[in-house]
Amino acid sequence: MRDPYTVLGVAKTASTSEIKSAFRKLAKKYHPDANKDDPKAQERFSEISRAYEIIGDETKRKQYDRGEIDADGRETFHGAGGSGFAYDGFDARGGTGGFEFHGGAGAAEDILSELFGSAFGGGRSGGGPFSGFSDMGGAGGKRRTAQPQRGKDIEAELPVGVSDIFGEGKAKLRLPDGRTIAVKIPKGAVDGQVIRLKGQGQASATGHRGDILATIRIKPGEGMRIDGANIYQDVDVPLETAVFGGKVPLATPDGKKVALSVPAWTSSGQTMRLKGKGLPAPKGGHGDLLAVLHIRLPDEKREALEALFRKTTA
Repeated sequence: MRDPYTVLGVAKTASTSEIKSAFRKLAKKYHPDANKDDPKAQERFSEISRAYEIIGDETKRKQYDRGEIDADGRETFHGAGGSGFAYDGFDARGGTGGFEFHGGAGAAEDILSELFGSAFGGGRSGGGPFSGFSDMGGAGGKRRTAQPQRGKDIEAELPVGVSDIFGEGKAKLRLPDGRTIAVKIPKGAVDGQVIRLKGQGQASATGHRGDILATIRIKPGEGMRIDGANIYQDVDVPLETAVFGGKVPLATPDGKKVALSVPAWTSSGQTMRLKGKGLPAPKGGHGDLLAVLHIRLPDEKREALEALFRKTTA
């Protein structure tokens, strides 16, 4: 490999911070994910990474400056034969083309993790900063590709109708980027539940998308109010039924129809509870459906009804 100082474009008198800054700038520029169709850029990335492993490490930099190791990290008295001498975490086999990093990543790994995220965040078992660049065009190693960087996740609220919770229906989700997608609602979903849609979030520079995190928000229907897992639903009761008692049809949120028994002399505002007919509860089971009764005057026989009230109030 060329002189590490020349590779990073810094003087031999450069400070540690200047070397680190130069490495950051070059690593970002020549990262393979941003130069997929440029093999020379990948080779350049490998070269600057190896250079930083020499002069970015205080101990190795002093050894290199004293001539104790060469640009590939090999002890100079063994460097001529290229015998594959292992030195302080480096395995230089067959010259620079077969360079493979095995340890001592230190600051380089921290910098690459900071720049490129989880693609460089692993430990020593294949997830380190050079795991994808073991062989950049020479003998002695297998070429591996760095894991592509994932785009950002998108968080959004998903309005869902009450009936959708019971029937595994679909709801439309409008995203900040203008897209609209159909989301299948799992049966028994609860308000505040998060649905993860993998691979449909924002795209990274390499085209790999993050996820969508859709938070369910249950919207009540007309005449409904939601209180936790309980549903309050307005129910019209004919005047005659309120006076004499009787049955009133009621459609429950799960789509079923029941006959609500209204006792005689029922007043507006009275509430009748149907246990277990509400929304799914976070800890299991269902809430209740509370039917709020509202007396409805008849449209027909108005004159007769008015005459009756005049007679009784006379």
